Amino acid sequence: MKKNQITGFLPLCRAEALERGWEQPDFVYVTGDAYVDHPSFGVSIISRVLAAEGFSVCIIAQPDYHSADAFREYGRPKLGFLVSSGNLDSMVANYTVAKRRRSYDYYSPGGKPGLRPDRAVIVYCNRIREAYGDVPIIIGGLEASLRRCAHYDYWDNRVRNSILVDSGADLLTYGMGENIMIRLAKLLDRGIPISKIRDLRGTVYLAPADERLHYESVGGWSIDELRTDRALYAEAFATQYRENDHIRGRAVTERYGDRILVQNPPMPPLEREELDRVYALPYERTYHPSYEAAGGIPAIREVRFSITHNRGCFGGCAFCAIAYHQGRAVRSRSIDSVVREAELLTTLPDFKGYIHDVGGPTANFRGPACARQLEHGVCPNRRCLTPTPCPNLIADHSEYIELLQRVESIPGIKKVFIRSGIRYDYMLADKSDAFFRRLVEKHVSGQLKVAPEHCSDHVLALMGKPPIGVFERFSEKYFSLCSHAGLDQYLVPYLMSSHPGSTLRDAVELAVYLHSNSCTPEQVQDFYPTPGTASTVMYYTGIDPMSGEKVPITDDPHKKQLQRALLQSYRPENAPLVREALRRVGREDLIGYGRECLVRPENHGGHDGARSERKTGGNTRDDRRDGGTQSRRGNAPNPRDDRDRQGDSRDNRQRDTRVRSNGTRGSVGTRGKQNGAYSGKQSNTRGENGMRGKQNTRGGRDNGSVVQRGSGQRKGDRKKR
Repeated sequence: MKKNQITGFLPLCRAEALERGWEQPDFVYVTGDAYVDHPSFGVSIISRVLAAEGFSVCIIAQPDYHSADAFREYGRPKLGFLVSSGNLDSMVANYTVAKRRRSYDYYSPGGKPGLRPDRAVIVYCNRIREAYGDVPIIIGGLEASLRRCAHYDYWDNRVRNSILVDSGADLLTYGMGENIMIRLAKLLDRGIPISKIRDLRGTVYLAPADERLHYESVGGWSIDELRTDRALYAEAFATQYRENDHIRGRAVTERYGDRILVQNPPMPPLEREELDRVYALPYERTYHPSYEAAGGIPAIREVRFSITHNRGCFGGCAFCAIAYHQGRAVRSRSIDSVVREAELLTTLPDFKGYIHDVGGPTANFRGPACARQLEHGVCPNRRCLTPTPCPNLIADHSEYIELLQRVESIPGIKKVFIRSGIRYDYMLADKSDAFFRRLVEKHVSGQLKVAPEHCSDHVLALMGKPPIGVFERFSEKYFSLCSHAGLDQYLVPYLMSSHPGSTLRDAVELAVYLHSNSCTPEQVQDFYPTPGTASTVMYYTGIDPMSGEKVPITDDPHKKQLQRALLQSYRPENAPLVREALRRVGREDLIGYGRECLVRPENHGGHDGARSERKTGGNTRDDRRDGGTQSRRGNAPNPRDDRDRQGDSRDNRQRDTRVRSNGTRGSVGTRGKQNGAYSGKQSNTRGENGMRGKQNTRGGRDNGSVVQRGSGQRKGDRKKR
């Protein structure tokens, strides 16, 4: 098949396909997102990769799923349908952690909600079967990747089948899908039936229980066992996680009656030259023009002038699905590749001179955690950074510094920001301060967002985060470097309530910590149990799957509300809940009028809450530091808050955290000469998984922006590390 470079948007309707002479396309790609041709969107990457190999690909974006008619737009494709929910799991896209319908969808025209169904992959596959019977169907993307095996589903509150079983698709692709799809497309084009494709890495298939496997396998649990035995379910997840390595990983199997589900070992990650080719494809870098009348696609705003330079993450956060989706082996693009993309951005008509981000799942990772990984794979039972950095860790930012220097030297570029997550313990492990200084002096827009998440070390250990002392060392160094550079900048900490292991007493400890450091979070993120994370397994089973130890769980809505209220004890409307929480744990000493108190007593005749007790140095909460972030007076609502912003990412992505300064420098909070209230977490949305690439897999947070922190959405802006 002759390779070619197809420019312009790929067909979004039959008329556009016929204009290209495609009477019958090779593939029809069905997605739950609107069509945005940008390398942060999985549908765009996979379709462009296939087009570069000479295959014709047409798009069906957000079809009317109430009948099969929309799925007949192009007729029956030659090779098959590709199906994805989009850059987010459809349930996360549609519902908040409180299981309320979202009122805004960043991936739909004008932000309109309701255009993708619940469990979109299953619904789309059913409609395709109605339309064309036995046509080959391949599912991928984040939803398929994270639900590839039996999984706990928060919205149904039960263990569901592999999505391959429930969708009736022929094959599932997981992880970064470029090479998987190229090889699969070539096999189908040679006339090999999809039922015979059994040895392709990065795929999952169903077979008769007695069929011989192509790879050494582990597992073999039945779906009934996984549904009834929570300890076994936790063990199964741990096995899947440990085998998710392209060097030493084995196949994983599950039994469904007289059939067996087989997850083949992962496809090796793309090497530097391969990534360079992917990001050099002729993307239009915007949404299809048919959406202009509806106001465009909001998700493009945060990524239009952002650049992805890496994939994968060895950070090891338990609430993040990136390791399960993208893998722990970090790979990055060449500096020349990133520079070429930056030069291209300067030619776009609406470019103002600012690169919003040069990042990825974790911005300051450029290569493998250690040399051993290249030969032996990632360690199955050891995190690279926690509880302490591994002795073999290579903490080196020199190449990243060179990359940033090259980009900022391009004519027409005024400023290069880093808004993806920064792993601060990795920064501290670097013996050189060069990157830390550069970050502070050149790449922070008035405030740096990082994610300590909690202050209780035993909770942080379950999260896969470093002890709070590491954050405090980082904070002190950050403020010292700001002072040395003559900069008045802020540090915005991201926090999470109700994570498995966090008891009400732990939440009180965190509230006291925040209060003593004059930190007032504008938004607090409740833990959101999303597929593909160890934290979700803890939530369902009460067991840490990696250690087998029991974990206390907060799943009662009212108890979750108490934890959340404690982290925002300054708000008058939270006062009754704060008092209730303090009494439950015997901390009535924190109810009163002293500076150490979190809340005033009932019926005190004044402002209900402790906020008025805090000195503000006479400054207002209207001060703004970050050019694009909106601050607001008192508790006045932000008009964008009810949009349930989605976008890990990514991510996403999201959580507005407000920090107040009192003119002093604390271990948490702000620094500076003026008091300010600054909100806003910008979201960078990066591709999708499965059939492509980087998705919002960062679970655990629901700031309204949908974080699942896996690949469509960049881990970063949604989840600052």
